[in-house]
Amino acid sequence: MRANSVVMSLLVLVSLFVAAAHAEKQSWVSRFDGWKAKMGSAELQRTGFLLIDSHIHLKGDLTLKKALDYSRKTGVFYGIVANCGLNFPITDDQGINEYLKKMEGQPCFVGMQAEGREWPTLFSKEAIAKFDYVFTDAMTIVDHRGRRARLWMPEEVDIPDKQAFMVLLVRTIEQILDNEPIDIYVNPTYLPDVLIKEYDTLWTPERLKRVIDATARNGVAIEISNRLKLPKADFIRQAKKAGIKFTVGTNNIDSKLGREEYALQIIRECELKPSDMFLPKPDGKKPIQVRGFKTK
Repeated sequence: MRANSVVMSLLVLVSLFVAAAHAEKQSWVSRFDGWKAKMGSAELQRTGFLLIDSHIHLKGDLTLKKALDYSRKTGVFYGIVANCGLNFPITDDQGINEYLKKMEGQPCFVGMQAEGREWPTLFSKEAIAKFDYVFTDAMTIVDHRGRRARLWMPEEVDIPDKQAFMVLLVRTIEQILDNEPIDIYVNPTYLPDVLIKEYDTLWTPERLKRVIDATARNGVAIEISNRLKLPKADFIRQAKKAGIKFTVGTNNIDSKLGREEYALQIIRECELKPSDMFLPKPDGKKPIQVRGFKTK
């Protein structure tokens, strides 16, 4: 079945999105209205709902104009995210302010991808709260050697003991969810390439439950990753039972954005409803404003 026909058959988010936005009187109401006005009315009538992809990067040959044009073409509302952290494009409050000024008034969400475990030391609470939402992952850890390791970089990955690595990874995920004031846990259950063939063995039910429990107790949403095709359906079903909300994310590396195929498959298989999906919190209720940074 083509992705568009799947989209037509699923109930996702327009009425909930608009109602919640107007109820909270958020500034992004006008951004959605602007996006809707530029999108053909026939497209809105044909899809009957709004799907939100909160993890779009302006990388490679993808410009903001191209992203927004594709958003209108496909009927998927986008969240454009900036990489913020050590050795990334944005490293301080000034960088945040300059980026947000460029994005002002655009018909999209604007999110912060908080990189590494030191990101809370680089930015003020006031600057972080200017984003519509904040997310992070557990792809940068402090490994068994005490070194900062980016798990997607093979030259930085050292795993002499697979089980010990999983103990460390799960503990790191719990610490992130308990201590870092984020809205969404992205790239969930990611493993480095050297371990990916053993995913189902290494991610035991007990380990998955610990991740779900930590996510639920902190009110954090979980991303359904189109590029990684993670997490798997059983994990989503368990997380749904725990009351966790979900987002859709592509995490693109260029202009090949796809049509949300994996997310739509998961939404269908797990019978997710609009009420299961994440929406940005209003000013004053964002995690950075309510939880702040916790001391580990």
